[in-house]
Amino acid sequence: MIEVRSQPFDPGAELRRFAENCAGAGAIVSFTGLVRGAGRKGAVATLELEHYPRFTLKTIEAIAEEARLRFAPVDLVILHRHGRLAPGEPIVFVAAAAGHRRAAFETVDYLMDRLKTEAPFWKREHGPEGSRWIEALPSDVSDRARWKEERDARN
Repeated sequence: MIEVRSQPFDPGAELRRFAENCAGAGAIVSFTGLVRGAGRKGAVATLELEHYPRFTLKTIEAIAEEARLRFAPVDLVILHRHGRLAPGEPIVFVAAAAGHRRAAFETVDYLMDRLKTEAPFWKREHGPEGSRWIEALPSDVSDRARWKEERDARN
């Protein structure tokens, strides 16, 4: 399941639902990203995410398909919020089920590195100091780049 939505979600409930539908998996790994209370320039009152629905969903679906081809998980799920979110709220939930733990871990890690740098969301922090647009950090870009380097090393 891949979904981009404005409504809040419960990561525990999502994980339970996902696990119920993963017969035959030997491992399930999940990641939940939360809105930070402190941004790059101080306190954050809210985080706002804007997107173009069709474009965003299509991009995330393509990232998921590449993960499926690369790691062959039994199944995966990606939930991503948009709109205004408060500190502490879940913003993204990614889970992968696989025959073995390594593939499940790698699938989730790969998905998050790709989502963080390629999913077309425009993010703006709102806080006491005003509002500012934010972009991926250099560390996010280098995390993403390692997957290409790893693939190149295998070839």
